[in-house]
Amino acid sequence: MTRRCAALVAVPWFNVAGFVVIVVNAVALGLETYGAVAAAAGPALRAVEYVCVACFVVELLIRFGAHLATPAGFFRDRWNLFDLAIVTAPLLPGVRENVTLLRLLRLARIVRTFRLFPSLRVILVGIRRSIPGLGSFLLVTVLLLYAYAILGWMLFGRAYPEEYGTVGQAMLTLFLLLSLDGITDTLQAGRDVTEWAVVYYVSYMVAACYLLTNLLVGLVLTALQEAHQDERAASGRAADPPPDEHTEPSVREQLARLRALVDDLEQRLPDDSPAASGKVPSQATSGG
Repeated sequence: MTRRCAALVAVPWFNVAGFVVIVVNAVALGLETYGAVAAAAGPALRAVEYVCVACFVVELLIRFGAHLATPAGFFRDRWNLFDLAIVTAPLLPGVRENVTLLRLLRLARIVRTFRLFPSLRVILVGIRRSIPGLGSFLLVTVLLLYAYAILGWMLFGRAYPEEYGTVGQAMLTLFLLLSLDGITDTLQAGRDVTEWAVVYYVSYMVAACYLLTNLLVGLVLTALQEAHQDERAASGRAADPPPDEHTEPSVREQLARLRALVDDLEQRLPDDSPAASGKVPSQATSGG
């Protein structure tokens, strides 16, 4: 049974079937947001939900069956623990009565798509790897926004108290300007107050909108590249056959091959050679 379950998990259509079930579950969850559809097809949507849950349970049992010989290996996989949590959580008291939690759990099943396809896992691992770098990036962003917020309060605090009246309001205004949405009108409004608005907003666009954005893209791309390399290395190790103690020939086998090689060389020697016939060359005889 373990071999059969492992072979079933390894076939490509197994992950494709799991993805189809996830998509059906997501579509059913989305249709429930329409009141008319929920009122007309409520029982059918609930039946689809039960079928999806049954499919998830069967998939989880098959994955567990592939680890029957070593059950600890099943629980060492974090994706298996995640699947087990979202399948069994609705059965817990206090959760099954909470509609919001049940819908969140159903929504969390969409995340299972990442475990089915290696390319999606690379993206998820890359995002996780970029979190430490993102912490430093956010710190730099906050410091930059704070410095420009102080300058904005000094320049436009009296003229535009709703946008720059306090440091918090100024930071929120500058954060919204990161997308450069309405920057032309904002620049023109600032020029009505002071000509330093051109230097202020242009330097802010260069420092915050361009440099910080490129820094963020660089961090994410580096993390994705490292995750992709790790995924290829892991798949390469998985594709290599396990070492076999009998693949290396023993000493006796090597000696037998060497003897066979020596015998073959002796047979190839010409029979009429001086060493083979025992005759001495004439020049050597006359010389003696």
